[in-house]
Amino acid sequence: MALDEMARTAEARAWRLTLVLVGVLTILRVVALFTTPLELYPDEAQYWLWSRHLDFGYFSKPPMIAWLIWATTHVGGDGEAWLRVGSPLLNAGTALVIARIALRLYGDQPGGRWIGLAAAAVFALMPGIQLSSVLITTDTPLLFFLSLMIWACVALPAASPRTRIWVAAGMGAALGMAFLSKYAAVYALAGLGAHLFISRAARRAWTPAMAGAFFAALFVVFAPNMVWNLNHHFSTLEHTAANANWKSGKLFNPMEMLSFIGSQFAVFGPVPFGVLAGGAILLAGRKRLTSPDLMLLCFALPPLVTVAAQAFVSRANANWAGAAYVAGSVLVAAWLLRWEARRWLIGGLALQAVLAALFLTWVINPRTAEAMGMANSFKRVRGWDQTVRTIIDRSREEQALHGGLTAVAVDDRFLFNVAAYYGRDYFGTPQAPPLRMWVHEIAPRNQAEAEAPMTAQLGKRALIASLDGVYRAKIQQDFARTSDLQIVSVRLDKKHSRRTDLFVAEGFQPVARDPVTGLPSDPAPKP
Repeated sequence: MALDEMARTAEARAWRLTLVLVGVLTILRVVALFTTPLELYPDEAQYWLWSRHLDFGYFSKPPMIAWLIWATTHVGGDGEAWLRVGSPLLNAGTALVIARIALRLYGDQPGGRWIGLAAAAVFALMPGIQLSSVLITTDTPLLFFLSLMIWACVALPAASPRTRIWVAAGMGAALGMAFLSKYAAVYALAGLGAHLFISRAARRAWTPAMAGAFFAALFVVFAPNMVWNLNHHFSTLEHTAANANWKSGKLFNPMEMLSFIGSQFAVFGPVPFGVLAGGAILLAGRKRLTSPDLMLLCFALPPLVTVAAQAFVSRANANWAGAAYVAGSVLVAAWLLRWEARRWLIGGLALQAVLAALFLTWVINPRTAEAMGMANSFKRVRGWDQTVRTIIDRSREEQALHGGLTAVAVDDRFLFNVAAYYGRDYFGTPQAPPLRMWVHEIAPRNQAEAEAPMTAQLGKRALIASLDGVYRAKIQQDFARTSDLQIVSVRLDKKHSRRTDLFVAEGFQPVARDPVTGLPSDPAPKP
């Protein structure tokens, strides 16, 4: 009894340390959000725009991120910090759930009372989480709900017969919420199927009634988004497929695959990813995987293998395999403790703690990033407010000096999104012309083009803002007359600036778009 009491005391102490670690990191990240001068990334502005009109789906993403932003901005307002604050809070929740998963699976192995703390630290300090804690992205709610789904899966065998059906239903509901966050949740469904296929013990834990409860809860939660997609011609699914870029014509890209694999050392951390990849190969090759190892690998490997294959045949972003690292964090902590490699664990975490401190310093004071040659990493979250103000000032000037404008039109979705956010006190007011999007191709490629396209009526006399002047010549083809050009440059740091071309265009008469390529056809020569 004395030994059991000591074990419970040690476990409680480890849990308190876990709460302290996660709590301190979360407080620091929230403070950084409320003190940073960095502006919104354009995709964040787009998510904010969605949150003004709640729905069960949007052009390029499921609805969870818009719902999350709606909730936080209704508490504190539309400032950047309140728009983002859900990220560090959800990441904290994910870290704590990961700690409970680790304790349930590995609490009885040597050093097991520290496994929850170690797993939570691996996750909370991973570089990808450091970045996502100061932005609002779809990965954050995805990982939170995946952690709840895996926690339910881990708890299922130990549950009483009466409660198993409710645990299975909760597991399905958590997976459904993950799907409403990002369609990468499909990897978890594949991982669950793989585990049931491989493990007889896992299959024995399920009954037909439990399977029915799981799929019923999953369907009830996820069905509204599928109905939305059906009513919108499956635009979100089509956008997801377009991101895969399978029609690029490039069939084999070994360097792209190697680049993706290398990027995972930066996403998960050098030591954690090395341990995860090396441990999976070593233990599987020697057939030394325990039952918990096997289950977690079934959740961790599908995202990594699938996205690496996607990179090989086309391309892949570094964050596309993020779903692997809920299970991966538990595996890395468990293996390092099992191998008595505490120095590697502490060293890896110490390195990532230093990187976390450095990154927060850059976020709070971007001049330190500029002094260390990292300014380029922050250029997309600087200068948007000033850029939008120059567009608004030119719009007001045109209306005061030359009469009304029928629209302010932009040619880049990034610029549209930030104009909607940073111009929220201007656009939509009675004295302001509507904000519209010039459509480049024959069909919309983003939500701005789909929902706010330039039309002949709005194009009678429009102020055009062309980001970097990329499409200026193409836009001029679509109008009968254009005014002289004004080039506005906003300095982002010592080496980088953002250019916007401003001009007034009249008589919107778009040239034909090629039905095959979708691009504007060359106009006939004017007499």
